[in-house]
Amino acid sequence: MTTTPASPDPTMEAIGQAVVEGRTGDILSARQKLLNLWSEIGVTGDPLHRCSLAHYLADLYEDPAQALAWDVRALDAADAVTEQRAQAHHASLHIAGFYPSLHLNLADNYRRLGSFNAATEHINTAQEHAPNLPQDTYGASLRTALDEVAEAISQRDITKRPSAPGPTA
Repeated sequence: MTTTPASPDPTMEAIGQAVVEGRTGDILSARQKLLNLWSEIGVTGDPLHRCSLAHYLADLYEDPAQALAWDVRALDAADAVTEQRAQAHHASLHIAGFYPSLHLNLADNYRRLGSFNAATEHINTAQEHAPNLPQDTYGASLRTALDEVAEAISQRDITKRPSAPGPTA
């Protein structure tokens, strides 16, 4: 969410700050900040907040089982986000655009855990949702990742993809 929100949202701003911190290398601090925010939001809090936080927090775990737990939470929360809520955060945001990435992450985690049937289900769902991706650099990077994960699933490869988000081992 790199564009300006429709109205200030301190929680989304805090999530964004933690994400930047994690991407610049301070994984443990970023993870702790997101975990603290998760405690504040709660499991019944704003679904957009829960979805965004869980999606980004999953990337801060090297262990695919830990990442999977957060990716499942992100998908569950996305199912509760309304289009109205997404656009209240930013007018150009559409919840349908979340699903390719959410299912891609689930497919990749299941693949890394050797659960190839579950991985196949999620990569297929991600590919079904791919037309909702924007025609920009972000969309292109996700389409590439979809191809990479689909190939890794077909090869029964459980190694982490070099292009996967998250900390390095």
